[in-house]
Amino acid sequence: MFGKNKFSGSVDFLAVGLGNPDKKYERTRHNTGFIALDYIAEKRNFKINRIKFKSTVGECSINGHKVLFMKPSTYMNNSGQAVVEAMNFYKLKPEQVIVIFDDISLDVGKMRIRSKGSDGGQKGMRSIIYLSGSDMFPRIKIGIGAKPNPQWELADWVLSKFTDKELRDIEKMADNADKALELIINGNISKAMNLYN
Repeated sequence: MFGKNKFSGSVDFLAVGLGNPDKKYERTRHNTGFIALDYIAEKRNFKINRIKFKSTVGECSINGHKVLFMKPSTYMNNSGQAVVEAMNFYKLKPEQVIVIFDDISLDVGKMRIRSKGSDGGQKGMRSIIYLSGSDMFPRIKIGIGAKPNPQWELADWVLSKFTDKELRDIEKMADNADKALELIINGNISKAMNLYN
């Protein structure tokens, strides 16, 4: 009897990190979701290396729940195409899809967890909400800092690369994001918010 294990073909949750797929976007602020997922995969000893649902995916079990980790390859502004395709395939509700992404309203090294809400100007989240018709997605927002200069174009800022020190701070946040993810999957989102907001 297999139950819900890696052979069953179904998943209980999606953990989606938002970012852009090209090499040139590695280490950029907008790829914080990808950076967090890479960190979690390394920590939990699994690979995100298969192509499915317009994404690179990998899976692991967290407290008996099968979780599919997704890095959409659709580019940030069309993230919803990949997410909704996977949701439809596995018949998942928005509450079973946890999205990890960058937030310019938080300093680097800060994190905020929400159970639902608007996209807050983040275009990847906007695409997911628009194409799914719901804003009931739990999300883990990781701070990338505000524009250092009001004259900067926002696109230039979010596509700029982290410094080495900032990247270390982001990795610490990725560790917290992993712990928060586990709490959310266990149905303890309030505890995750109390601990990490």
